Amino acid sequence: MRTASRATSRSAAGDRPAFGARLTAPLLLGSLLNPLNTTMISTGLVAIGHDFGVGAADTAWLVSVLYLASAVAQPVLGKLADGIGPRRVFLGGLVVVIASGLVGALAPGFGWLLVSRLLLGIGTSAAYPAAMAVLRDESRRLGTPTPRTVLGRLSFAALGSAAIGPTLGGLLVATAGWRGIFAVNVPVALLAYGATLRWIPKDAPRGERTGHGTAGGLDPLGTLLFTGALSCLVVFLLDLRHPLWWLLAPVVLLGAALTWWQLRHPHPFIDLRMLGGNRALTRTYLRHGLSYLVVYCVMYGFTQWLEEARGYGSLHTGLVMLPMSLAALACSLLGARTKGIRAPLTVSAVLLAAGSALLLVTTGSTPLAVLLLAGACFGIPQGFMGTGNQAAVQQFAPADAIGSAAGLQRTAQYIGAITASGLIGLAYGSQADDGGLHLMAVVGGVLALALIVLTVTDRALRTTPHRKGTTHDRHRP
Repeated sequence: MRTASRATSRSAAGDRPAFGARLTAPLLLGSLLNPLNTTMISTGLVAIGHDFGVGAADTAWLVSVLYLASAVAQPVLGKLADGIGPRRVFLGGLVVVIASGLVGALAPGFGWLLVSRLLLGIGTSAAYPAAMAVLRDESRRLGTPTPRTVLGRLSFAALGSAAIGPTLGGLLVATAGWRGIFAVNVPVALLAYGATLRWIPKDAPRGERTGHGTAGGLDPLGTLLFTGALSCLVVFLLDLRHPLWWLLAPVVLLGAALTWWQLRHPHPFIDLRMLGGNRALTRTYLRHGLSYLVVYCVMYGFTQWLEEARGYGSLHTGLVMLPMSLAALACSLLGARTKGIRAPLTVSAVLLAAGSALLLVTTGSTPLAVLLLAGACFGIPQGFMGTGNQAAVQQFAPADAIGSAAGLQRTAQYIGAITASGLIGLAYGSQADDGGLHLMAVVGGVLALALIVLTVTDRALRTTPHRKGTTHDRHRP
């Protein structure tokens, strides 16, 4: 049997290298669009608000609407990729991205920008689950698992694009205006579209696919119930200082209705029975969401503290956060070369706890070296947990549902990001200060300790992944 170390050899079915650059290049190009746009908009919010006469509370929805759309669209498009084919879904998503870029670049009013970001969240959400499904199909063709190095490149593309997003956004605003932040998606998506047509193999005929992503299996009611519950939760979390408690009632009611419906639908939007029987995959989602909740609190909360409490300008703040970004990029590549999953995830949780402890004693007079060290403590886990949880999804998810499983992984990440936004608002109020930073550090420390326990006690992580194709049969629902 072939092993992952031979995955660069040429297959008998064709003359292209297995998992070669031509196959992965369009996947990486498409997959960077979503994380890039989550951070690139940050440097254009003030200019957009000035042009359209809206305040910070309104422009914040340009961030939240993309998270909300992505959280819902990722599993939907993943399920569709499993059913009708990942190449079709990947190309369709890029068409929506092109449309969103044109709408944003030509927007005559602020409402059109919200429409653009909604379309952008939907379109960019196709890339990651479809890419995972493409890699699954390549694994089946070769009879060998997807190499961790290939998964590491996907993680590197996401981390790298998110890291350069604010810098690229600032450059575009300075040279082309804020509309450039929307317009830049058009040429990138066109390039990815052309590369996909040329290098990604055509999908197998629909009758030969075993997923449940056909139109009859999309479960529109389940999708609508999930969207409604998540939307109410997002609005509640965005202002925890003045919480609208009544919003929790529809969250509970819609969540209960969603659970009832998912247990009865033949092809549910979220397969609760599979998740209940596949605890290793459920724990992976929980780990991923909690990890990114802590990371996003630092990524946005710490930077805000550096500017408002420490008094740094935007350039100095970016330089202080540079070790965090570099550590994340380096460790995503290093994590791709590790064989196990448990060790890098444990190291990540320990470093999140250590970084939270440093922030707990940080004040306006803390030496710069300590601030840089704290940033690195949160950067290293980003790289390790990105590749580690990605590999866990590949290992534990049912092979025929890897697209929707990967989409749910990203949904867990976005729910963590949305929760982090609410915690930052609760901790800081009108202005970032030491007390707010320390409150976030306490929350981060508690969650990091929970992650340590969750990771160390997870028996499923103690074995080195060894699979033919993409999954163990024992994890099938």
